[in-house]
Order: sequence, then structure tokens, then C-alpha cells
Amino acid sequence: MGSGIWSTDVYDAADRYRRSTGRSAFSYSDSGARTVHPALDPRDTTRESRDCAEHPRSTPIAVLFDVTGSMLKVPRVLQTKLPKLLGLLQRHGYASDPQIMFGAIGDATCDRVPLQVGQFESDNRMDDDLGRIVLEGGGGGQLTESYELAMYFMARHTVTDSWEKRGRRGYLFIIGDELAYPKVKAQEVAGLIGDDLAEDVPLRQIVDEVTRRWDTYYLLPAGSHHAGSAKVLDFWRDLLGQNAVVLDDLDAVCETIALTVGLGEQAVDLDEGLGHLNRAGSNAAATVSKALARL
Repeated sequence: MGSGIWSTDVYDAADRYRRSTGRSAFSYSDSGARTVHPALDPRDTTRESRDCAEHPRSTPIAVLFDVTGSMLKVPRVLQTKLPKLLGLLQRHGYASDPQIMFGAIGDATCDRVPLQVGQFESDNRMDDDLGRIVLEGGGGGQLTESYELAMYFMARHTVTDSWEKRGRRGYLFIIGDELAYPKVKAQEVAGLIGDDLAEDVPLRQIVDEVTRRWDTYYLLPAGSHHAGSAKVLDFWRDLLGQNAVVLDDLDAVCETIALTVGLGEQAVDLDEGLGHLNRAGSNAAATVSKALARL
């Protein structure tokens, strides 16, 4: 996947149509869907980011966000912001041929749709994937969600030309406000993804696997129930170090992700990137500067 060209005009037209008809951007979920959309079903599948004639040096970027109750209105705000991510990456040349995948994380111990994973796309089909996400709104109420399942999928069910051809890692952003479970449970993997594991996989092992091929970040956003939680932040910093980031303003999510990728690709330094935001009249510079200072 990953062919095609993003069009702001197409996105804006679709957004205007939704507003004029009163349709939700999360049309699949708001129609009453309680099962994973076939296009986002992680079972017996692999997601691929491949080079093509249009995009000869693909850069894979995955954004998976928690859609359980503790995230409150955050998923709906993200839906309005994330489609603009590709344009921001392209406008300043932060990454060559970016291909973006969106997905959602729930709780496999109690939710009906604990893992949803879209395709890597370079065009407006990524907006379609956002609209297919089921907003679970549940969760276990125990300060834990199934982030480890999402990392397992990314570690063992993704293939990228960036890694296979050039030895370059992709970028994985997990947006949430709780802890992961201590193990990837074999039973949950069998039921949701289809793999037959001989035993559970410890969390640290799956983090080591995913970070080998994916530059992995955890974003703890404002507006969620556990925003600012020292317990959550310490947990993720123990796993990911400086890549556990506090996001004080949810409106700055695209700018934060884009500049993080630009820094990772050595396409820009932090001061230059903040200058881009200021010259564009963005209000995100202060939030991005604070979020990325540790990087």
C-alpha cells in the first residue's frame, strides 16, 4: 500500500460535505457499529509500506490512539487534526514520501474492538480509515489498556521497504493515557490477530522487538482523564526513555508528530522547525518546544 497523492482540496470537500449533511467524521462508529470494520481488522493480515513509482523512498509512519473511555473527547479531536499530518510533513520536506497508517487501541480484556489497524496510505484513503474506527469508549477501569497488542502487531505484522531496502526504521506514535499490560497474552493474540503462540510474550521483549524496526514514541495528551499522570509518564519513560512525551495542547498533535519525524530524519533541527511554525502563524510552537525538548 502507499500509492496515490494527498489532496487538501479533496479532504476539505469531504469535510464540508459532512458538515452540510450533519454526518459524523466517525460515521462507521456513530452508525452503531460494534465490530471492527473489515478494512481495519488485524486478523490474519500484514500491513505494508512499499516503494512505488510515485513514492520511491517511502517513509512509514504509524499513529495508533487509545479510544477507550479515559481518553474522553480526545479521539474526536484527533480525527479532525490527523488528516492534516501528511501535508505538514510534505510542505517542509520533513520526510521523503511519507506513508501514514492510522489505528486504534482498546482493552482486550473487556472491549468488543480492542485493536483496529488501517493501511499505510499516501493519499486521502487515510481519512477513510479514520472514519472507520470504532470509538470503543470502554476500557477496563484499571489504568491499563492493550497497548502491548498494538506493539505486537507493529513488531510482527508490518513490512516496510524502508527497513528491508535501506535499513531505516519507521515511526510509531502511540497516543494514550494509561499503562500497557505486563504481557502480550497468547490467547488474545490468537483471537484477535490469528497467531498461535506457545506462550505469553513479556512486555519488555515486545518493546525491544518493535523498537528495533520502529522509532517508537508515546504521547500523553491533554484532555484525557490521566493527563499529567506521573505514574503513566514514568511507566512509559522506563520503556521508551525520552520518547515518552507530554502533549500539553491536543491541537498541536500534528505539528508535534511532524517535527519529531523531521528531527529523526535529520531534515530539520528543533529551532528551525519552530521557526516554520511561527512563520506559518501556528500557535503550536510553545507546546511543541516543551514536548520535544528532551529529544
